[in-house]
Amino acid sequence: MTTVDDRPASPPAEAPRRRVNPVLALLRNSWRQLTSMRTALILLFLLAVAAIPGSVLPQRGINPEKVNQWFVDHPDLAPRLDQLGMFEVFGSVWFSAIYLLLFTSLVGCILPRARDHVRALRMRPPAAPKRLDRLPQHAVLEAPAAADAEAIAAVLRRRRWRVVVRGDEVSAEKGYLKETGNLLFHVSLVAVLLGVAVGSWYGWHGNRILVSGDENAFCNTRQQYAEATLGPRVDSADLPPFCLTLEKFEAEYLPSGQASHYWATVTVDHLADAPTRTAGFSVNSPLRLGPANVYLLGNGYAPILKYTDRYGRTQTSTAPFLRTGDPNATEEGVAAFPDANVDPKTGRRAADQQVAFDGLYLPTAPDSPPFVSSRFPEERNPAVVLVAYRGNLGLDAGIPGSVYKLDQRQIDNGKLKQIGDKKLGLGEKWTLDDGSTLEFVGTQPYITISVRYAPGQTLLLVASGTLLLGLMGSLFARRRRVWFRVSPPEGGSPTSGSSLVEAGGLPRTEHPGFADEFAQLVAAVSDDGRDVRRAREGDE
Repeated sequence: MTTVDDRPASPPAEAPRRRVNPVLALLRNSWRQLTSMRTALILLFLLAVAAIPGSVLPQRGINPEKVNQWFVDHPDLAPRLDQLGMFEVFGSVWFSAIYLLLFTSLVGCILPRARDHVRALRMRPPAAPKRLDRLPQHAVLEAPAAADAEAIAAVLRRRRWRVVVRGDEVSAEKGYLKETGNLLFHVSLVAVLLGVAVGSWYGWHGNRILVSGDENAFCNTRQQYAEATLGPRVDSADLPPFCLTLEKFEAEYLPSGQASHYWATVTVDHLADAPTRTAGFSVNSPLRLGPANVYLLGNGYAPILKYTDRYGRTQTSTAPFLRTGDPNATEEGVAAFPDANVDPKTGRRAADQQVAFDGLYLPTAPDSPPFVSSRFPEERNPAVVLVAYRGNLGLDAGIPGSVYKLDQRQIDNGKLKQIGDKKLGLGEKWTLDDGSTLEFVGTQPYITISVRYAPGQTLLLVASGTLLLGLMGSLFARRRRVWFRVSPPEGGSPTSGSSLVEAGGLPRTEHPGFADEFAQLVAAVSDDGRDVRRAREGDE
C-alpha cells in the first residue's frame, strides 16, 4: 500500500549570495564617477578657474621682480597668497591635483568610447524598419523612379553615404565624423596635457639682466641666473653650454614716446667646436641656440658712477636701474660702495663708513624741478637724482636682500644715515661733506633676457591644431540614417506597371537641415531613376 505525502514540497535551497567587498565596490564606483563625462567637464571647468590667479597675479617663474614688488605693495595680503601658492599657480599642489584628475578622467572616458566607435564603424547600417511612414522624414517616389536597389545605392555612395543593400531594401548611414571629431577633440586635449607635463618635467628657464660690455658676459649656468627653474628631470649639467655678450642695443621711438623697434646684438660663444658668432634678436624674434631660445623681455640703462672716497681711492659702479613702470623709462636703483673708506695705513674700514646712493635715472630729465620723472624714453638729457647714505649697509649680516634697494631696516634703526641729495647731469661731480666725490660718467645699456627650453611646444602646437579640427567635426557633423524600399509593380511583371519606392529618414541628433537634405536626396534618386528608365527604353 502506497501512501501519498500531501505536504508541499520545500523550495530548493537558494545559493548563498556572494558578499561584495566594500573596498572594491568603493573603488569601482569611484572610478565610474571619475571617468564620467560630467566629472570631466567639472574638472575642466575647475582647471580653467584655477588658472585665473596665474594670469592675474605675477608668477615667480615669469617675472620675479613683479612678485617682489607685489609683496612691497601688499605686505599683509601677499604672504597669505604665497602660502596658497598663488605666485606659483601652475606648479602648486592643488593645480597639479586638478590636472592629474582631469588627465585620468579623460583617459577613462576616451578608451571605452573609442572602442565603441571602432565597433560602430565596423558594423553595417541597420535594416529598414517595417513602417517607414512613421519616421520623421518620409516620401514615396513617383513613377518613373529607380526600380533597382543597386542604382539607388550608387546614388547614395556618390554622396558619401555608407550603404548596404539587402534585397529590395537600401540602408544608408552618414555622420560618423561627429563622434570621430569628438574623440579627436578629447585625444588632443590629453595630448595638450601631456605636452604641458613634458614641458614641466624636462623644461627649464632662467631670467637675468645682461649689461653691455665684455666684463658683463653671461654664461649659461644656473649660478649666473637671477632666477632659474629647472624641471624635476633636469640637472644643472644638462644646460647647453654657451656664453652671451651684449654688444649693442638699438631702440627707436615714435614722437609720442611709444617704442617702434627693439634690436639686441650679442656675441655668442658656444664653448664647443662651433666658432664664435654675432647674432641679433628682438621681442617677437627670439635667438635660437640649439634646444634653448633666448627671449628679449625688457631693456634699460645702467648708470656709471665713479666714487672717490676720502682717502683718494676710486671705485666705479655700473649697476642696472630698474624701470618704475613710467612709459618714459624712469628708472630707480642703488649704487653701493661697501668697500669705501678703507684706511690705507691699517687696511681696515670702519663698519659705519660704507656708502651708497639711492635714487632715479632719467633718460631725458626736465629742464626745471621737480626731477621725478623722465620726459622721453630715449637718452636726450640724461641725469641721475641721488640720495647719499653713509653707515652700515647690512651686507655683512648674511641676510639675503635686494641689490636694487637699500635695506630699509638699516635706515629705520639709524645705522644708515642720509647725508645729502643732488641731481647730476652727464659729466657732473658731487662733493660730499667728508671731501669724497661722486661723478656721473655715463650709462651702459642693458637687456632683460629669458632663456627657455620647452620640449613640449611642438606637441602642444600639433595637439592644438587637431583639437580645433576635432571640435569643428563634433559641432558641425550630424548622424543620420535613410532607408529606401523598392516594391514590385502591380501584377508582378516589370511591364505591368511602375515600381513604388518608399523612402524614410531619421536624424540621430538634432539636425535642423535634415529635411532639406532628405528632399534633395529623394530628388537625386528620382532623377537617377528617370535616367535609368530612359536608357532601358532606348535599349528596348
